[in-house]
Amino acid sequence: MLLKKGSEGDDVKNLQSKLGLNADGDFGPATESAVIKYQKENGLTPDGLVGSGTWSKLFEVLVDQPPLDITKLKGHIPEKVYEELVNTCDNFNITTPLRLSHFLAQCSHESGNFRAISENLNYSESGLKKIFGRYFPDGLASSYARKPEKIASRVYGDRMGNGDESTGEGYKYRGRGYIQLTGKNNYVKFGKFINEDISSNPDLVADKYPLASAAFFFNKNNLWTSCDLGSGDDIVKKVTRRVNGGYNGLDDRIKHFKEYWNLLK
Repeated sequence: MLLKKGSEGDDVKNLQSKLGLNADGDFGPATESAVIKYQKENGLTPDGLVGSGTWSKLFEVLVDQPPLDITKLKGHIPEKVYEELVNTCDNFNITTPLRLSHFLAQCSHESGNFRAISENLNYSESGLKKIFGRYFPDGLASSYARKPEKIASRVYGDRMGNGDESTGEGYKYRGRGYIQLTGKNNYVKFGKFINEDISSNPDLVADKYPLASAAFFFNKNNLWTSCDLGSGDDIVKKVTRRVNGGYNGLDDRIKHFKEYWNLLK
């Protein structure tokens, strides 16, 4: 990770909050000056660049944690999840109890305690109007209701690298995994990361890589830096916002986080 003048986003907001600045997510001159000041006061190279050294010093909770011991989770998560966990931690930079607790809490909630591995698109007419209303105007929903393949092909068509509705790629690359990987572009990127042809066999995401695909989402979106901020409910809320786009199920996510954190810390 490297944050510098011109960087934007949630990591910049986290940095600014830690430095007592207005967290607008824009790494401008004021943020750079505050970083340089902090670096001088803490024996770091005062270059205004926030790499791993400056970040770790700012968020020392990351380096103060005990070594990660996933055997503590044995019997507390499904065996299939446990079996995939070792390689997932190694491949996706899940190096601390804090990161793993946040990650598993989000996966657990999003998948109904690791039961759902593929998106349920069996919507009624009223469900389609409520959730995907923009795609089903003027009574169109009735002809799609309870037809998952047609629904996904329409809703995800011409988006995320998928072809138009007629290709059926919206359904082929529908959400799979514990944090649902969706869209052809993401399937291709995930396949390249793990060096396997996922786009030709997308069911592998659900059958073989439900946890790894979720970790890929965390890794791609640099969510680990948010996880490193701590174990408070406010941090679970930050991570939830980036996973969910809102705060749906926040209480359940917090509950799961505390369960895993108490086991791992």
